[in-house]
Amino acid sequence: MPDRGSRPLQWALCAMLVIAVAGCSREQAGAGRGGGPEVIDVVTAEALIKPLGIEIEAVGTARANESVEVTSKASNTISAIRFEEGDRVRRGQVLVELDNAEERAALAEAEAALAESQNNFKRSRDLYTSKALSVSQLDLIEATLKGNQARVDVAKARLADTIIRASFDGNTGFRRVSVGSLVSPGTVITTLDDTSVIKLDFTVPETYLYVLDKGLAVRAATAGLPGREFTGKVAQIDSRIDPVSRSIAVRAELPNPKGELRPGMFMTVRMQGQETPALLVPEAAIVPEQGRTFVFVVENGEAVRREVKLGKRRPGEVEVLEGLKEHERVVVEGTQNLRDGGPVREQQQQSQAQAEQTSS
Repeated sequence: MPDRGSRPLQWALCAMLVIAVAGCSREQAGAGRGGGPEVIDVVTAEALIKPLGIEIEAVGTARANESVEVTSKASNTISAIRFEEGDRVRRGQVLVELDNAEERAALAEAEAALAESQNNFKRSRDLYTSKALSVSQLDLIEATLKGNQARVDVAKARLADTIIRASFDGNTGFRRVSVGSLVSPGTVITTLDDTSVIKLDFTVPETYLYVLDKGLAVRAATAGLPGREFTGKVAQIDSRIDPVSRSIAVRAELPNPKGELRPGMFMTVRMQGQETPALLVPEAAIVPEQGRTFVFVVENGEAVRREVKLGKRRPGEVEVLEGLKEHERVVVEGTQNLRDGGPVREQQQQSQAQAEQTSS
């Protein structure tokens, strides 16, 4: 058990230790005040006004300007085929001939009845002039004449249906029938496509509706033709927005004089909206916080935090609508270590050309 006389000595030693610790703390605090806060190294970029246009990207399907499946109106047997697969045909050109013996006979019968009715009507008109025939009798004979004329027209139409012609200029597809085949209404004989102009159908989110307009330039590409880009313009915009996908259908037209594009192709589409001047900063400068956006602006060697209002975006850059002026420098690297009003050591961001030269 320690001696009671040693206690005052222990208390004195403890008091000296407390005083020494307090003195060290004061020295450290004084040193911190004298040295100031730590200077943060940052990389900055200049806010500049540049032309900005919204670029829209979409995917679509190519369709022929005109496309039809060639079929027969009636059940009949094919007597001749007048085209080759893949032929370029003109409007009205004969593609297929069907057996027409029955139709020719029906037309001859109708024409004979018509000739008899015409002669009968001429005689009856003379009799009516001499009062030998009543008005009702003449009307009945005239009605018979008109009926026979209609039968001739019907017979001619049925005979014409035995010859199948191209309804427009285009290219034929595969032949799906042979001479002697019995075809019925709906049987596909071949296909006919006009691909001089390709219609490209795609959808765009409704948020870009303000950018869309008839005549807007379109650039399209397809994996089937690598390295090629086809240009055209917006031809039609749908009158309705899909309530499920919240998108609107758009149709563009692409000239295809060489026939390189084919209906059914999957294509990527790019459209550039009208360019307007905008104040742009790098996306890396934006600091989001609780639903608000800020940037750090370097002023007199200090980082000043400012709230900004953002507008349109494009890869790597964002438009600032409020809170920033042109030529002010914003921090793009080192924002995570900054506080409002803190001192910074500024390094300017390298331009793309400088970066490429440095890497080479």
